[in-house]
Amino acid sequence: MGTGVRLVVGTGGFAAWQTDDFGETWQRSPAEGGIYPECRVWGVVSDRMDPKRIFIGTDIGVYTWIDAEARWQHLPSVLDLSPVWVLEQSPHDPNVFIAGTQNPAALFLSKDRCRSWERLDVVFAERCALVGSPRVTHVLFDPFDPLTIWAGVEIDGAYRSTDGGKTWTRISNGLVSEDLHYLAHVNAGGQRKLFATTNKGLHKSYDGGDSWIPVPLDTPWPFLRELAVAEDNSGVMFLCNGNGPPGSTGKLLISRDWGETWSPSPLPKTPNSTLWSIATNAADPNLIFVCSNLGEIYRTHDKGETWIKQDRELGEIRKMVWFPV
Repeated sequence: MGTGVRLVVGTGGFAAWQTDDFGETWQRSPAEGGIYPECRVWGVVSDRMDPKRIFIGTDIGVYTWIDAEARWQHLPSVLDLSPVWVLEQSPHDPNVFIAGTQNPAALFLSKDRCRSWERLDVVFAERCALVGSPRVTHVLFDPFDPLTIWAGVEIDGAYRSTDGGKTWTRISNGLVSEDLHYLAHVNAGGQRKLFATTNKGLHKSYDGGDSWIPVPLDTPWPFLRELAVAEDNSGVMFLCNGNGPPGSTGKLLISRDWGETWSPSPLPKTPNSTLWSIATNAADPNLIFVCSNLGEIYRTHDKGETWIKQDRELGEIRKMVWFPV
């Protein structure tokens, strides 16, 4: 039985999965479904114009889900040549997407909904100690200014463009680590703040990233992944934490004051690995999904006060989105 909610999960080696009943049943495309069923999926986007139209960034290019045909369609492009770690759609123009890659670490811009791409003029590090070849881990569009975009690179810190992606500036002043994982923007009563997660903790900026301040957290592990803001302007935020990639345990942290203070959010069991990805949607700000890196999925219907663990586990999970259907 459908619930009016579709959850899409990108995995590290088993393509993308979808469920319309909170995980009771799952759909995974077979080989004839248009995509290699053992590909890796890092980026997942639900189209702002048509939520059932999903775009995914994989190790074999960009694909889109054709719901009427229940199959994936490959969108051939230069991105077929590099693993696509990040795929983000502009909140200002639904035709505009930015993709972030590895080998090389680079940013690409599409103005025609992922049909064609141009490489942006930004140079990232070619090599790094921990992951060998750096990769773009997140792209964040400013929700108010269509010309301002931030990008995080593992491992090369934070970057910002103020002209729609034409030029970029490195903005890592104050970061304890340049192993940057995720970025988030909040507008707390007119005060704008930017957050960045790294392998060595959380940072915030009051000046758009020109300078960063470490944020103390009550956790034994500094390793952080995704950060999400509840979509009702309530000040509630969630932060994925754990003891490494993929880790053997983790916790979900919650803030109710726009990221000023954090405390554990009560999951029904100790996670099997670091918490990794969070899915929110303005259609229901109380419904939030969070997953561990090694396949556990939890959901809340009361914005983090209580959580339910879904029975099915899906191996390594990289990204999730949900939307109404």
